[in-house]
Amino acid sequence: MAQESFDEATDSFLRWFKSLPGATFSDSIRVVDLRARNAGRGIVATQDIPADATLFTIPRKAIINAETSTLKERIPHLFESHGDEDHEQQLDSWAALILILIYEHFQGENSQWKPYLDVLPENFDTPMFWDDAELAELQASAMRSKIGRESAEAMFRSKMLPAVRMNPGAFPGSEGLNDEALIALAHRMGSTIMAYAFDLENEHEEEENEDGWVEDREGKELMGMVPMADILNADAEFNAHVNHEDESLTVTSLRPIKAGEEILNYYGPLPNSELLRRYGYVTERHVRYDVVEIPWDTVLNAAVAQLGLSVDTVEKALQRLDEADLEDVFVLEREFVEPNSDGTFAGPANLQDMPSDLQDQLKRFLKALQKIDESLVPDKRKRDGIQQAILGKSLLDIESRYPTTMAEDEIFLQQGSTTPRQRMAMQVRLGEKRLLQEAKDLLARASNETEQGGSMPAKRARRAG
Repeated sequence: MAQESFDEATDSFLRWFKSLPGATFSDSIRVVDLRARNAGRGIVATQDIPADATLFTIPRKAIINAETSTLKERIPHLFESHGDEDHEQQLDSWAALILILIYEHFQGENSQWKPYLDVLPENFDTPMFWDDAELAELQASAMRSKIGRESAEAMFRSKMLPAVRMNPGAFPGSEGLNDEALIALAHRMGSTIMAYAFDLENEHEEEENEDGWVEDREGKELMGMVPMADILNADAEFNAHVNHEDESLTVTSLRPIKAGEEILNYYGPLPNSELLRRYGYVTERHVRYDVVEIPWDTVLNAAVAQLGLSVDTVEKALQRLDEADLEDVFVLEREFVEPNSDGTFAGPANLQDMPSDLQDQLKRFLKALQKIDESLVPDKRKRDGIQQAILGKSLLDIESRYPTTMAEDEIFLQQGSTTPRQRMAMQVRLGEKRLLQEAKDLLARASNETEQGGSMPAKRARRAG
């Protein structure tokens, strides 16, 4: 977008927003162009702002959702269930919001949100839109399996296309687009929601559905696109908070903000892989939240290699365990304290131990082996040493799946020839490799302690997302 067009769209959006009944916008802030650092628009302070100051207010009637858009009135059956079968159910909140954005898009100048829609991005750097070569730069990151483009596209074809094609009057101009163009539009709107939508009830944590989209609990909470609030960029340390009230959403400062500082929201303690998947960016300040997934199959393979187990022995040991209690994936992560009430870090993030659920499951497996053949795991002391060796082999196995080393990645990042997407992928995989190295160092220290009579510490469990 040319600078003049970009600025005109911003000015038009601001005029529209300020004209909304119940909206406020402080004279102490302004919307700025942050494309130079690949951040689109943002909001900065124009003068010093005290803590607990209201920065802007968004009336709920200005939010795009199923309650404010006229689509629900025009095609009510899409928002109602007609039986017990899956295909007879109403659209879930995410599918409904995608269709609503498609609907408002086709309304053009007749949409009450036209100035707002004009400042929403048309292109995204989320991996949903990467080609195979760009995805390959992520190497062994588990995030690659969470992108969900194929399953999302299947949903678009089964729900979005029929809704549009069967109701051309509600989507004027859609007849001029072929199915592939409509699918591309659905991808764009789905990514817009992924990056910018809010849970308006704000009572439950978000969950991720099988299509790879972030979904509210059971699809029952009201989701919406919130003008102005979604222009706020986010950071691990933040200085503003969105407050959900009955008639409006207000954004207030959490601590004093200096003139020239950007107003920053909080997305939560997300690893860079998740920031990239959802929002299309990474940041050094979220490295502390990076994670590595450890598949149980990898641990079993390490146990086979460590103890020379036969397939029959492994199957007999697993049969002694309750299959319903076996986890498939475990999360390696650092311990951290939630941010202070003013949005600042409360302390460092450190890897203190291996996942407790992984250690517990491996311990149960080793005990089952011991009952089958006591020579495999003769006593508790030996078991602790075997467990640490298996965990160490598991980490080495995962590390070996990354074709480049940390040193090579650091050199690549210093090269000016890399593209922005390549750099983000490198930062994700480098963060995961550093965490793996920390875990190997942890196990090495634990092994020395075990030899001296200690034992491996265990950490709280966290399920893979």
